[in-house]
Amino acid sequence: MSAESPSGVLFDVDGTLVDTTYLHTVSWWEALRQAEHRVPMSLIHRSIGMGSDKLLDHLLGPERDRDADGKLRDAHDSLFAEYWERLAPLPGAAELLRACAARGLRVVLATSAAEHEVGALRAALDADDAVDTVTSSADAQQSKPAPDILVAALEQSGLDARRVVFVGDSVWDVAAAAKLDIPCVGLTCGGTSRGELAGAGAVAVYDDPAALLAALADSPLVTPRRTSPRDKPDTEA
Repeated sequence: MSAESPSGVLFDVDGTLVDTTYLHTVSWWEALRQAEHRVPMSLIHRSIGMGSDKLLDHLLGPERDRDADGKLRDAHDSLFAEYWERLAPLPGAAELLRACAARGLRVVLATSAAEHEVGALRAALDADDAVDTVTSSADAQQSKPAPDILVAALEQSGLDARRVVFVGDSVWDVAAAAKLDIPCVGLTCGGTSRGELAGAGAVAVYDDPAALLAALADSPLVTPRRTSPRDKPDTEA
């Protein structure tokens, strides 16, 4: 690796490595429905990747009465927990983490999932042998698109923002990385389109972890950093 190559890879987990985006969508839809909020699933899906506070602001408006927010979050968490034992990794997820580690890259799960969910996600991935550091929502004061969880991931792993790449599946991931000038590789397996991810500033876009793994040698994860998140992205067909 050249001196300009990233020395670590930060991975979002929900929707990027574990197939949970639509489970979160349905769980939020039902939690909101129980509180008599009728929100289309399409809007909820496009909000997944934000923290619950910003998601509720986005869906219900920042001027709403926030007294019920705790109950909404609890309802979502309870509904989502019903899926824990059935969570599945996305294609090639564990293999991608191990391939990055084998190349000498530090692998960081920069997740903003709640601490009680992180164990279920790690169990679904079954790749702890390749993981250097894991964050949780407790490590960030603000949720994405604020970059707090990425700052925490860098601090806990000892990595420099100039030597890492972030892999995520939502425009909120791309926005958070851009605030730290970290290149973000987008994956469409969370249900966000190639055009949306590229338009948000992703430096490259792949279908899923397996597609990124297949192109790993020539991907931004292991090649010298030549672009910033504000440059035009490359896309994988």
